[in-house]
Amino acid sequence: MASARGQFSSRFGFVMAAAGSAVGLGNIWGFPTQAASNGGAAFLIVYLILAFTLAYPALMAELIIGRHAHANAVTALRGLSHTPAQRRFGGAAGTIGFVVASLILSFYAIVAGWMMAFCVSSITALLGSAAATSWLTSFGFMRNELGVLAFMGLTIMIVARGVQNGIEKWSERLMPMLLFTLVVLVAYVLSLEGAMEGLKVYLLPDFQRALNPDLIIAALGSAFFSLSLGVGTMLIYGSYLDDKQNLPLIGGLVTGVDISIAVLAGFLVLPAMYVALHNGVEIYTAAGDLLSEDTLIFTVLPELFASMGLAGTLVSVLFFFLMSIAALTSSISMLEVPVAYAVEEHDVGRQSATYAIGGIIAVFSTIILLNFDTLFGLVITVTTRYSQPLIGFVFCIYVGWILHRDQLLQELRKGNPDIERGLFWKIWPWWVRLVCPAIILAIFARSLLA
Repeated sequence: MASARGQFSSRFGFVMAAAGSAVGLGNIWGFPTQAASNGGAAFLIVYLILAFTLAYPALMAELIIGRHAHANAVTALRGLSHTPAQRRFGGAAGTIGFVVASLILSFYAIVAGWMMAFCVSSITALLGSAAATSWLTSFGFMRNELGVLAFMGLTIMIVARGVQNGIEKWSERLMPMLLFTLVVLVAYVLSLEGAMEGLKVYLLPDFQRALNPDLIIAALGSAFFSLSLGVGTMLIYGSYLDDKQNLPLIGGLVTGVDISIAVLAGFLVLPAMYVALHNGVEIYTAAGDLLSEDTLIFTVLPELFASMGLAGTLVSVLFFFLMSIAALTSSISMLEVPVAYAVEEHDVGRQSATYAIGGIIAVFSTIILLNFDTLFGLVITVTTRYSQPLIGFVFCIYVGWILHRDQLLQELRKGNPDIERGLFWKIWPWWVRLVCPAIILAIFARSLLA
């Protein structure tokens, strides 16, 4: 069954694809600016704690459900259910998951289109085309729409080619490019005047802020969003894993790569912000608060790059190229969630499903652009702040309470026959059954009151 559906050919291919899904704008754009707005290292500490105590166990829940069922989220949750009510609930949760994934991709494509436009604008600046550069960096419907179409076109092209020839092959190419570009940019920015001030903000914690409820909510959102949890992306990728793979090890590798790149991105973005401040580019509002994320990325950093002459233009090309790759590695997993459902539940050809669903998402992106002030922030809030944690909660419940303990152990033994003797089996089953749902609900309730 798994082979007919498609299957990752190697552990490296899966880790690159899953880490690519996890590593996106949430890591390279969202995480550093969230850290800067929430006490620097205090946010970093809380993020790391939540990533290992909450996000990793939730990631394992998705991987186990996916590989156990070798199916999309709707089919998988129905298959684990024991009663008609559970089957209806599981089917509804899986359906909501692929709808949320599609909605996230609809606003993600808009932001990714901006990244691509700024990358191309840096090239047109090198070529001396001021008119093209100005158009590409101006907020206008036509530029935004072309960015969405270009980005969705790339995403559709990769997903339409299947698991091995599309998702795995391109992930193996894009992720090393992303990491290399990030390391080069970090090394360069840290050599500039003002970078050390940003590094201090990032690495010296304000422990009083670490217990701030708003900071904890922001860190939870970053952990869930950056690991692509709560929408079924990791579930569907897990369903393409062969039964020989050690799931706890693979989940740990994915989590480690994701966290490492998020932390590394902090060494780029925060120092770059203070380099900008050193060069006379303002990064604070009149009230003393840090400027919003979009202003920092699309105004502050471009002004910094412009002040650096030719070197700044080259850095700008690399930076927005990096952001575009990060967005693309995540978008292919988001599109795969509804595509897998259409292929498996409704017997639609992969290419037809990919073109149709990708086109529908692009249309919804256009609707958001036409009603930007009303819909853009609303879609982000509903999907990332509320929907993802709740669907993640459902996955934890299914693994912790509905999947029988002997079935769970049997699934984990496939890649590690001695799993029950290790620390993972002694802690994770009751942790995902009791602790993870409780933490998710408690923080979710706090977010409703915030």
